[in-house]
Amino acid sequence: MNVKNFFIGGIVGGIVDFLMGWLIWGILLKDTFPKPEGAGPENMLFIFLGCMCFGFMLSYIFAQGEGVSQWMAGIKLAIGIALFMSLANNFFYSMYKDTMDVKLVAIDVVASIVVSAVVGAAIAFTNGKMK
Repeated sequence: MNVKNFFIGGIVGGIVDFLMGWLIWGILLKDTFPKPEGAGPENMLFIFLGCMCFGFMLSYIFAQGEGVSQWMAGIKLAIGIALFMSLANNFFYSMYKDTMDVKLVAIDVVASIVVSAVVGAAIAFTNGKMK
C-alpha cells in the first residue's frame, strides 16, 4: 500500500465528500428528509469527521495492491461500495419503524451513489497524479 496516496487521497476524498454532501443533502434535498424527533441542530464537526472517515475508507480500499489511479475505475468501485453501504445504513436507520419509506430510501441511495462516485473519482484522480 502506498501510504502517501492513502493519506493525501483520504484528505481529498473527505473534503470532496463534505462539499458534495453539503450540496446534495444540505441544499438540494434539505427539505426531503425529516429530522428525527427531538433532534437539535446539526453538529458540523461530526459531519466533517464522518466525511473524513468515508474519504479515508475509500482511499484505503483504493490504495491496496497496485492502487486505483484511473478516475473511471474510482467511480465504478465507489458506486459498488456506496450502493451496499447506503442500503445497509437505511435498513439500520429504519429498525425502530414499523414500515420503511421506500421513496426516501431510494432517494438517499441514489444521492449516496452520486456523492460517492464523485469522491471515488477525486481519490483515483489524485492517486493517478501522484504516480
